[in-house]
Amino acid sequence: MAIVIPTINLKGGVAKTTTTVGLAEMLTSEFKKRVLLIDLDPQTNATLMLMSEYNWKDLNDDGYTIATLFEEALDPDETKFILEKTIQKNVSNISSVKSLDLLPSSLDLMNVQDVLAKMSTGPFHVTNPIEILKKAIRPIQHNYDYILIDCPPNLGIITLNGLRIANGYIIPTVPDILSTYGIPQIINRVKEFAKNMDIKIETLGIVVTKYKENSKVHKNTLESLKKGVDAPLFSSLFKESNQTACAADYTIKYATFKQKWGSGLHFEAFYNLAKEIIERFERK
Repeated sequence: MAIVIPTINLKGGVAKTTTTVGLAEMLTSEFKKRVLLIDLDPQTNATLMLMSEYNWKDLNDDGYTIATLFEEALDPDETKFILEKTIQKNVSNISSVKSLDLLPSSLDLMNVQDVLAKMSTGPFHVTNPIEILKKAIRPIQHNYDYILIDCPPNLGIITLNGLRIANGYIIPTVPDILSTYGIPQIINRVKEFAKNMDIKIETLGIVVTKYKENSKVHKNTLESLKKGVDAPLFSSLFKESNQTACAADYTIKYATFKQKWGSGLHFEAFYNLAKEIIERFERK
């Protein structure tokens, strides 16, 4: 069974998506893991980092995105979601990435979330809005070593679908006051959710992104995070880099992970992050 790891932060602009995509590509290219990335964020940024915008538009027009899954739950009499056609095989613009698949997102998710909260549970409450994703991917969970989920910047129904199947979750954050302010709320809400669902969801840790060495605020916040009051801190430190912005452009093709993300500290940060996760879940 695949290890399922969502990435969450209530604040936008914290490199949540780039952390998710880079980690997925690292796991496949350097550690030879089979990975599925599920894009639950209506902004579709992870999707467009891993596939052509033109191909995505065709998929979106044909209804082959994750949005169709949730739309179908609102109208169960009409079968629309086809898992086999929605999963995009061997995505990424890195030629050395051979085993990364994608469940693409859609802007249409913006219109679905509020309605999901009001949906009927059906006879005997068999239709639960937070079980939708779990039921959909059940047939393929054995096909992957890891499933990474890029969640929207909230703790609504869509995000809870990701948490429902999670073994643990990651919180990427810029080390400043506004980006870290909501972390205790995330942790408490997830604990409450897990308790109510009678499941275990591990707080894997905080990943510091966009770190500026010359920023006093960043240095002070990093020292505070190292104390691990709210959650453990991953040793990987992602410094602010123009390479990250370039990596978001799918139209540029790369042969290796190092070419896309940089061969120095950025490569080391992704490598160490993946290694920490693998050791945590695969240690004997």
